[in-house]
Amino acid sequence: MSTPDATGTITVNAAPESVYALVSDPGSLASLAEEYAGHRWLDGASAPAVGARFRGSNRRGFRRWSTLSTITDASVDRFAFEVTSFGLPVARWQYDIEPSGDGCVVTESTWDRRPTWWRYPTSFATGVWQRDSQNHANIETTLTRLKDRAEGA
Repeated sequence: MSTPDATGTITVNAAPESVYALVSDPGSLASLAEEYAGHRWLDGASAPAVGARFRGSNRRGFRRWSTLSTITDASVDRFAFEVTSFGLPVARWQYDIEPSGDGCVVTESTWDRRPTWWRYPTSFATGVWQRDSQNHANIETTLTRLKDRAEGA
């Protein structure tokens, strides 16, 4: 796989299974993320599993948009999903969880999958023109919140 467009890493003093439970639940993830605000399971899914799909609700200021996500990895060491909008690729989001000492190291990464011509309309819709740098900032926020929640702060 290519190098992520934005990534961040944090050490969390919690069991990998606890961290996985937080990042693999789209509802919990919405409470940690900066732009992602909620979800609705699709096609009868009710829990994270490879192939399960959910409709994601996103917001930034007054802007609102939705995406379709398909889970591609769902194991205690990795949770990932591919995001599309209007049937077009948008991004891949991935959480790698590696045991370390009494806790784990979590790496959150994203790959921008948008075709070049699709970047302007999606940037206009979201209000984000520098997606890589914005995603880097969003990842830092998400990882800090994840650490706080997993460690019970």
